[in-house]
Amino acid sequence: MDGLTHLDANGEARMVDVSDREPTLRIATATGRVTTTAEVLTAITDGAVPKGDVAATARIAGILGSKRTPDLIPLCHPIALHGVEVDLQVTSDAIELTSSVRTADRTGVEMEALTAIAVAGLTVIDMIKALDPAAALTDVKVVSKDGGRNGPWRRPDDR
Repeated sequence: MDGLTHLDANGEARMVDVSDREPTLRIATATGRVTTTAEVLTAITDGAVPKGDVAATARIAGILGSKRTPDLIPLCHPIALHGVEVDLQVTSDAIELTSSVRTADRTGVEMEALTAIAVAGLTVIDMIKALDPAAALTDVKVVSKDGGRNGPWRRPDDR
């Protein structure tokens, strides 16, 4: 099973030993979107959502979520996060979410960036579910990462 580093020689799950790696600057960016109605998007923009400030609440939730990634994803290493940014932009048909996570450690922060998006998106849904029970979190994905032995990576435009 070449290349599947989370499996041992018997094919069983294991946490990868990264102790021999040098700490390097690592950055990952992830995106996602929450689809909802035009009325809800207007309510968010106007600050008229009954539960409060959707963007501020989701931003803080995303940051907190990224910090809890190793508690949620079994094989993730607990690493020190040196920066987490979560941004929300209301567009004509969705709330676009972006997270960027940075560390200087021995392993990457892709899962932390994805967790930030998932938790921020779910928080948006929690805040607007009374207005739109059909709101959906979609398109959660890593769009770029830098650092580590593999160097920079960017998601191809068509995926």
